[in-house]
Amino acid sequence: MAVCVALVLRIEGPEGEAGGQTMGAVAAVWRFLVGPPLRARQLAKQQITPVEGLPALSLDALTSVAYGPEAILVVLAPAGLVALQLVLPISVAIVVLLAILVFSYRQVIEAYPGGGGTYAVCRANFPPSVGVLAAAALVVDYTLTVAVSIAAGVGSLTSAFPGLTPATVPICLAILALVTALNLRGLGDTARAFLLPTMAFIAGLLVVIGIGLIHPLALHTPRQGQPLAPTEGLEAVGVLLVLKAFSAGCSALTGVEAIANGVPLFKQPRVARAKRTELLLGGILGAMLLGLAVLADRWHVGPRSGETILSQVIALAVGRNWAYYVMAVTITVVLMLAANTSFGGLPVLTSRLAHDNYLPHLFSLRDERQVFAVGIWTLAGLAGVLLVAVRGQTIRLIPLYAIGVFTAFTLSQSGLVKHWWKTRPAHWRHRAIINGVGAATTGVATVLFLVTKFTEGAWVVVLAVPALILLFARTHAYYARCGRALGLGVTPAKPHAKPTMVVVPVTGVNRLTRHAVAEALSISPRVVAVHVVLEDTGGDSGEDPGGDRELERQWAGWNPGVPLKILHTEYASVTRPIVAFIDELHEQHDVQIIVLIPVALPERLQYRFLHNHLEIALTAALQTRPDVIVAKTPMPLRIP
Repeated sequence: MAVCVALVLRIEGPEGEAGGQTMGAVAAVWRFLVGPPLRARQLAKQQITPVEGLPALSLDALTSVAYGPEAILVVLAPAGLVALQLVLPISVAIVVLLAILVFSYRQVIEAYPGGGGTYAVCRANFPPSVGVLAAAALVVDYTLTVAVSIAAGVGSLTSAFPGLTPATVPICLAILALVTALNLRGLGDTARAFLLPTMAFIAGLLVVIGIGLIHPLALHTPRQGQPLAPTEGLEAVGVLLVLKAFSAGCSALTGVEAIANGVPLFKQPRVARAKRTELLLGGILGAMLLGLAVLADRWHVGPRSGETILSQVIALAVGRNWAYYVMAVTITVVLMLAANTSFGGLPVLTSRLAHDNYLPHLFSLRDERQVFAVGIWTLAGLAGVLLVAVRGQTIRLIPLYAIGVFTAFTLSQSGLVKHWWKTRPAHWRHRAIINGVGAATTGVATVLFLVTKFTEGAWVVVLAVPALILLFARTHAYYARCGRALGLGVTPAKPHAKPTMVVVPVTGVNRLTRHAVAEALSISPRVVAVHVVLEDTGGDSGEDPGGDRELERQWAGWNPGVPLKILHTEYASVTRPIVAFIDELHEQHDVQIIVLIPVALPERLQYRFLHNHLEIALTAALQTRPDVIVAKTPMPLRIP
């Protein structure tokens, strides 16, 4: 084992050193963006506190006040001005559901501190297929959260500056790239970078609500745009309309589950800190939703052309002055940054899925910054494709939104009911009743989302979730077959060593050849160098007819202690005679053959493509053969 480790270090070490030198400015810029490598014991630097958990894992839920109350009023508007008064009782019902969800996910955090949230609950209490359904729904929700948040923020920006509208997609992708880069640095750095705008948003909106409740400053200011609600209702206020308004307003609850998914991201004691963050989120979000609903009801605020409900409330509370514009800019910024919630939750979820063999194991590996980089890159890629597909338009994403997360809500609540039934701790019946009511409520909201939004685009989610389930199932089935083929869990027979023979392809006598032969001799005393010569049958091959004899003469004069084998061929392929020679060696000797390919590594990256063509072709020809080990021995090449 020691010899093998030494071999790997000797072969790969120079390449890593040379590669670092050749990357130059590119590597320096990348290191500047993502930061220096972190040791495992430095992981605590990227873990977060409860306050940092708000910008890291809660912005999606907190910024939903920008569209949650509006969604209620838009549904109620066709029933006339009288129906708009239902915004307050519906908001109260949503806040009650929020309290149930916060209570539920605090229990999830305590019962399943390893992260994964809904997936962990379903995996422990239901058949595997239910857990996979929950995971697929969350993956869809997280991807949509990134796209919706960025598109909404950019939409707000282009509304203030219409000249930027043609650049909507590039701006969306630029913001996505920024958020991705910050998350590749680590969630701690991201949370600290987003802390100031998050606190400004929370404090500013609470102050606006407080002023509106106590002493509004601009109630008589003319309102902009035209009212969209008719004076007399076009449809009756019935149970179905109220349920539709309730389900639409429940979009304000998206993101509540992210903290339970990301428990491992918190500093110790993780469970206590994560539960505290969940409670903070519930308290702040509940206060905002209720405050906005009270003001909207008191001031008869309804949907208007060209202005959001939140903008109307702020304008009536403080007037259209500097405070209004500061809040408008702050809301725009935090809407863009709300995408960070998904970057905190999805990589942890995909790492759990990879650990359970539902995704490639690459998703469970941390990179140099101790983050699940593959999950981050995957989320960024999916969200980028979605933003380009809808051209950064929020209105085209809204019908897809919230279905995934409410499916997860329903499964999580149901799983907890079964958890309490199995474990039966103190007061388990009360907890089961609360979670049962929550499951029924979110289940109704999920069905209403599907029914009312299906033709508007929700069918995409209906197709995407089964597609992800199929992907997870096929991956899991493959790993199961692979495990049986590898004999996982079964003690194998004792290994038997074979003598080793090293084959070194050479092109001449030079420093690169000397380097490769020296490395080969350090592996085994049985080394043979091979050189391919094209037979000149027609006199126009371009080969030096005496080149092989000249090489043999030089080799004999050098006398490295390794025989040289000249391989003649009538074909243009260099790899074919080497492969045939290896087959011949296998027939004659019971040995392990290592093909050690010399590789020249110029310091400058742009010169790399001028070298190592034999290495590319030979590796492609031999890499799938189980009876041959293919390795390369790089030599840094310093060219003045």
